[in-house]
Amino acid sequence: MKKPQVVVVGRPNVGKSSLVNRLAAKRIAVVEEQRGVTRDRKAVEVEWRGLSFDVVDTGGWLESGDALEGKVSEQANAALAQADLVLLVVDAATGPVDEDSHAARWVRRSGRPVMLVVNKVDDQQHEPSSWEFLRLGVGDPFMVSAQHGRGAGDLLDRIVDHLGETADEPAEDDVDDDGALRVAIVGRPNVGKSTLFNQLIGEERSVVHNLPGTTRDAIDTVIETSAGLVRFIDTAGMRKRARTEAGLETYSVLRSLDALDRADIAVLVIDATDGATGQDQRLAERISAAGCPALVVLNKWELVDAEAREAVLANVADKLAFLGDAPVLKMTALSGKGVHRLLPALSKAAADYTKRVPTGALNRAIRDLQIKQPAPKGKIRYAVQGASEPPTFTLFVAGKLAPTYLRYVERSLRERFDLGASPIRVRVRVE
Repeated sequence: MKKPQVVVVGRPNVGKSSLVNRLAAKRIAVVEEQRGVTRDRKAVEVEWRGLSFDVVDTGGWLESGDALEGKVSEQANAALAQADLVLLVVDAATGPVDEDSHAARWVRRSGRPVMLVVNKVDDQQHEPSSWEFLRLGVGDPFMVSAQHGRGAGDLLDRIVDHLGETADEPAEDDVDDDGALRVAIVGRPNVGKSTLFNQLIGEERSVVHNLPGTTRDAIDTVIETSAGLVRFIDTAGMRKRARTEAGLETYSVLRSLDALDRADIAVLVIDATDGATGQDQRLAERISAAGCPALVVLNKWELVDAEAREAVLANVADKLAFLGDAPVLKMTALSGKGVHRLLPALSKAAADYTKRVPTGALNRAIRDLQIKQPAPKGKIRYAVQGASEPPTFTLFVAGKLAPTYLRYVERSLRERFDLGASPIRVRVRVE
């Protein structure tokens, strides 16, 4: 069964993400002294007194606002619909405001169990003013200071008491070692990563808006596909270091890099109307360093003029040549056109990444490639595949092989065994 969901809601900038970080005992949600930092909803696992449950961070809920704030509120609504317990967070420093009353009415209409959490109660002097929040009609205030940890343990006790024994039942779809194929969707800001992510999972899980940098955290969603479980990880866009603001955006980039490091496959999304840029090259280098297979998605393909498409493909092939035979998929995520090609490509990349070549077939391939093109100085006596993920081949050599010849061996093995986009490691042992 799915772990109980404790959803943290409230108006913007009352310290919801700080509270999530305090309950999780680590910095998971991005925190910044700036209104509206959290936009997507993000679930983190918390264990207390032997019980396990998810705490879901949401963006600030507003009764009205601009288009982006409306999407953030939709995310909060979606989280609330799945809540086993709602923590309505308010700010002791400002006292009750109209937005708190609106949020309280919204939570009451949902019918979900709710606890009123008054944040920023840093000492006993601030406690009397917290009782002003009784007017919200959602129960007695529970006073904490997320920044300093005051009252956090007592709040966790109260949460566990409410959830009871259901909190420690194992989850199957929110555990990182559930066997799902981990797919990180990476790219520059505003190239359509979140739109593609939402098309793939079938719901608007990540906020999509035409403002660069909308996604601030890496968001995981596991879905059941014809190819098995797939964990899609939507990440924040990564800019050049000189254009990355200190603080908030730095944390976002670090989370994107962490998502890439734990991914089995990376999907590099490129804006087809721009072609491959220097920043796309750097992202591809980071994917290569992570050692996972890559797929290249040319998004917004329908917006590229027919006469310019060949030049765009040539540009991508030239600038991303070091990604080897990474498939290039042309699609338009907004309309969904071409998105259906991604899952089969992911299945093929995953199969190639874990492929094992029989020793007999491998050595026949080594014999044939040496007949076709003998090494200038050395000779490969035999070879074995020592590992997969990625396929790793050890060559037992008499003499010395030049780097150019090793690249020839790698290319020949890739073609012979149809290893596609998978990275290949070739090691040499001199006898």
